[in-house]
Amino acid sequence: MARRSMLIYGIAFALLGAACGAAAATNGGGSGRETVSVRSVAGVGNIYTDAQGMALYSPTQESNGTIMCTGSCTNIWIPLAAPASGTPTAASGVNGNLGVLTRPDGTKQVTLDGAPLYRFYLDRSPGTVNGNGITDSFGGVMFSWRVESGSKVKSSGSGNYGY
Repeated sequence: MARRSMLIYGIAFALLGAACGAAAATNGGGSGRETVSVRSVAGVGNIYTDAQGMALYSPTQESNGTIMCTGSCTNIWIPLAAPASGTPTAASGVNGNLGVLTRPDGTKQVTLDGAPLYRFYLDRSPGTVNGNGITDSFGGVMFSWRVESGSKVKSSGSGNYGY
C-alpha cells in the first residue's frame, strides 16, 4: 500500500511540475492569458507577442484593415486567430486598440488599431524576430512587414522574397 501511495504521489508531482513548466514556457510577458503581450528582445527592444511569446507582425499594406495576405501568404505569415471568447485582451504595456476582423475565408483575426496581426513561420521560438523589415510578394502583391511594438524598432530582417 505504501508503495502504491508513493507511486501516486510521484505521478502527481511529475504532472504538477510539467504543468508549471508549460505555464512558464507560454508566458510572453503577461500572464500567458492575454492575446497580445509585451516582450523585450535583445537588439530589437520591446515587441508585441502572442500568448506563447511569439513576435507579432503587420504589413504596411494592411494598415487600413483590408486583408491582402491570403492563400500561400498565410503559410509564411500566420494570422493571429481571435480567441474563442471572441474578445482579444492586451497585457499592460500594449498601446493601441485590439479588435477582430473576418478574413476572406471566414476565420476571425486579431487586429491592432485596425491592422491585422500575424506570426512569421521562421520565428521558431519565443524571443526571435526574423521577419522584421522583410519585403515579399504573394500573387503579385508586395508586402512590407514590421514587428509590432507600439514604436519604431530596429530592423532585424532584411531582403526581398518572392514565394
